[in-house]
Amino acid sequence: MFKAFRIFVLLVILLVVGATALMQRWQAQSWRRPQVITLYPINMDGNPSTEAYLDQLGEGAFADIEPYFQAEARRYGLALNPPVRVVLGRRVRELPPPVPREAGPLSAISWSLKMRWWAWRKTPPSSPVPDVRLYLLYHPGDFNGPLPHSTGLEKGRMGLVHLFASRAQQGPNQVVIAHEALHTFGATDKYDLSTLMPLYPEGYAAPDQQPTLPQDQAELMAGRIPVRPNEARMPATLAQTVMGRKTAEEINWIKP
Repeated sequence: MFKAFRIFVLLVILLVVGATALMQRWQAQSWRRPQVITLYPINMDGNPSTEAYLDQLGEGAFADIEPYFQAEARRYGLALNPPVRVVLGRRVRELPPPVPREAGPLSAISWSLKMRWWAWRKTPPSSPVPDVRLYLLYHPGDFNGPLPHSTGLEKGRMGLVHLFASRAQQGPNQVVIAHEALHTFGATDKYDLSTLMPLYPEGYAAPDQQPTLPQDQAELMAGRIPVRPNEARMPATLAQTVMGRKTAEEINWIKP
């Protein structure tokens, strides 16, 4: 009897989660009003230099994101102006559950549920109410090596974004934030997962350009500017990126 009750409760939870995800997807892609993206800074490892950086962090560190979305939306004929609002939320003092190292649907579902539970318990109140919650995981500016992989979830409309706690890195940081924000609206990556090279043609900012290489900009969901075969570089600012047509279709700015 108890086992049947547990199964029933689990099915109810999954039904609620599924219905919520469908509603959130409709709200995200209807573009009836500006979508509020709230950013919650987190000191990833308690480093004092990171703490000092976060103490003085202001909305100016993210000032390029709203106008970038507005300009790209206008380019695709979206009437909503602006399509997103970016809000700097309060600091979060507890780390989120780590992303599982092993790939697989069961571990992904388990982590997603843990992440939603953590976000429900630990996210500080914010006004306006966020549509998208991005948790900014800051590492020291002199962090040695590549940052961990960032994650954006369409289901749950939240993301973990690994960034450098450095004024010099605010441009690249905004590129990563915008990339992960687009995942929460349904956009997919446009690069090869094994090589990180942009995929042709959907991962190129100007796929019809002749000669094709070098490109001058990155497709935002590809994340890199292809300059030679098997060679690409990171964009320094959002101005060096565009949202390609496939990405615009995925977030319902244009029809396929």
